[in-house]
Amino acid sequence: MNYSLKILIIIAVFSFSKAFSQQCSKETSLAYQKQLNKEYASPKESPLIKKDLKKFKSLDFYPIDMAYCIEAKFVRTPNEKPFEMATTTARKPMYVKYGEVYFTLQGKECKLDVFQSLDLVKQEKYKDALFLPFTDFTSGNGSYGGGRYIDLKQPKGNTILIDFNTAYNPYCAYNHAYSCPVPPQQNDLKVEVKAGVKEYRH
Repeated sequence: MNYSLKILIIIAVFSFSKAFSQQCSKETSLAYQKQLNKEYASPKESPLIKKDLKKFKSLDFYPIDMAYCIEAKFVRTPNEKPFEMATTTARKPMYVKYGEVYFTLQGKECKLDVFQSLDLVKQEKYKDALFLPFTDFTSGNGSYGGGRYIDLKQPKGNTILIDFNTAYNPYCAYNHAYSCPVPPQQNDLKVEVKAGVKEYRH
C-alpha cells in the first residue's frame, strides 16, 4: 500500500469535525452545512477528486427539518467485545458497540447501535466520540446508497440528541480511494430520513 493511500484511509476512519454539536436548531444545522462546504472546497481537506474539486460549489442537502432532531433513549452496553467492522476495502478497523439508542421517527419505533473506534479513543480529543452509521429508505434513492454517518458525543445521562440534519456521506461517496466503514445490517432504518447530505452527483 502506498503512502498516499494510507493517509486517505487514516483520514477516512472518522471525519469528526463535521457534526459534534449537542445542540439542535436551524442555526446550528446551517452552520454545519457552511462548515462542511468550506471543508469540501478546500484542496487540503476535501475528499473530492481534482476534476470535481475544480467545479465544486456546494453539497446537496435535504431541507433542514427539526422533526429529524431526535431526543433518543440511550442504553449503555458496557460488556461488548471489540470487533472488526466491515469497510469498503479489505481494511478491518476495530470498533466496540458502545450503546443503543431508541426513538420514534415518523410514527415508527426505531433502534440503532452506536459505536466507538478503538483507534480514535486513544486520542484525547476523540475520547468521547461515538460513531453512528446508518442506512434508511432513501439510501440509493436520494441519499448515498452506502449509507451515511452521524458523529455523536458520549452522553452523561440516559438520553442523547441525534440530529439527522447533520448526517453526512462517507468519503467513499466522492472518492473510491478511501476506505470507509459500512453501516451494519442492524442499523438499517425502516423509514425515509430526508435530512442531511444527499447523494453526490458528479
